[in-house]
Parts: sequence; C-alpha cells; structure tokens
Amino acid sequence: MTKQELLSILRQRFTSNMFRHQDVQWNDVEAKIINNPKAISTLIYMEETKGEPDVIGVDETSKAFQYVDCSAQSPAGRRSYCYDGPARLGRKKFPPLTSAMEEAEKHGLILIDEAIFRKLKTFEDVDTTTSSWLKTPESIRNLGGAIFGNIRYDHVFIYHNGADSYYADRGYRGLLLL
Repeated sequence: MTKQELLSILRQRFTSNMFRHQDVQWNDVEAKIINNPKAISTLIYMEETKGEPDVIGVDETSKAFQYVDCSAQSPAGRRSYCYDGPARLGRKKFPPLTSAMEEAEKHGLILIDEAIFRKLKTFEDVDTTTSSWLKTPESIRNLGGAIFGNIRYDHVFIYHNGADSYYADRGYRGLLLL
C-alpha cells in the first residue's frame, strides 16, 4: 500500500464517520501523518490487518490525535495471540508465534485500555462476536492475569484470563497517538 492509497482510505473513513471526531479537522490530522514515516508504517499495518483505523478524539494529556482500530470485530489479522511475551514464553504447550503486546510494540502501537474500549462503545458496538486484549494494570499482570473486553447485550464487559491464554476470536486493538 502506498502513502497516497493510505491517505485516501483514511480521509474517506474520517469523513464518513464524523460522529467519532466531531471537533477534529482532516487537514490537521493529515498534517501529522504526511511527513511521519513511522506513523505511515503503523497506519498501513493497522489497515492491512483489518483494523480500520480512525481518529476517535484528542488525548487530554498529550493533545495528540487518538488513532484507534474501529473495526466492528477485533482486527482479523491480529487474533490468536496471548497477552505478552512472558506469557507466551511461559506456555508449556502450543505457544503462539507472538503476543498482542509484542506485535503492538513492534508496529508502534499501544494496546487500548479499558477507558478507550468504553469510549468506542459510545460511538458504536464493537467486539460483539470477538474480544480484544486490553492494556492490563500491573497489579493484575503481576499475578499472571490479563484483561480483555467485549460488548454483549448492549453492555461493555471486562473480563480476566490467564495472560498465556489465546483464542481464535481474541485479538487486540491498537492506539496510535499523533
């Protein structure tokens, strides 16, 4: 995918989904992307793995645009991962090739947290048949667990599982701050 093809897709998605970013202008977003090779590479990865990235607002602390995977279900090209590298390496049987945290970091992403997952619900229902690993508090991770979310019955549910678990319908949603 070329930079121009990416920008065309992102622009079309941005203008078709203004309810996600009512106070943001495309020209401001494009200016942050256009001369940023790392952002372009990350956004291409998000797009090619079926994440359908879009701006969902501005981060209150950094004032950066929040690009998040807005696909209806957990991105199809990023499923069947356990939570992180230590969990993957600790699996005794059938470890996956990589983990959500390793893949996110490799591609310049941050796993979305519970607050961003809940923010997505204010726009539309996501993960109604899948689930997504969420950035897990250290207090939970230190005990061997990790959290994930999905939406069922018009409600957000946050669950826990062993960080080494992985399922065909669980992936991760990424956050890119621009």
